[in-house]
Amino acid sequence: MPKIMLDFSNQQKKTELPLNFRSMAKLCCKTVLAEENIDMNAEVSLSIVDNCKIRELNMEFRNKDAVTDVLSFPLTENGEFDVNPETDCIMLGDIVISAERAKEQAKTYGHSFEREMCFLVVHSMLHLLGYDHENGEKDEKVMFDKQKRILNMIGINRQ
Repeated sequence: MPKIMLDFSNQQKKTELPLNFRSMAKLCCKTVLAEENIDMNAEVSLSIVDNCKIRELNMEFRNKDAVTDVLSFPLTENGEFDVNPETDCIMLGDIVISAERAKEQAKTYGHSFEREMCFLVVHSMLHLLGYDHENGEKDEKVMFDKQKRILNMIGINRQ
């Protein structure tokens, strides 16, 4: 399984993160890479923010004045990733998750906060690798099937 260098930052104080979330996030990232047959080590930045901050970022980068659950900022260009010469890792990009929104969604969907946070990491990792559910029903089905399979692989189900 490829190694993942996870630059983790919790930039909010409103929502207590699940126990061992950093380790779970790392496992989610590694499992996505393995499932996608990426055998190179990789770097990902994961920032946890509150609703206010993610709304600001959503406005700044997507021109959408709304709170969202997760934002992905891929570093790929034409399907190619740069390699960090210091670490010899491919640089995938940045993931920003609103813990506040994730907690709300977990309650709405009737599953654990941990499951929702892991789902958002997997979802965003797939975006960093070029998947996009907003490209139509076919792409959405492919992406959502992968998410479900990956979460099941690591034992994180909807219950």
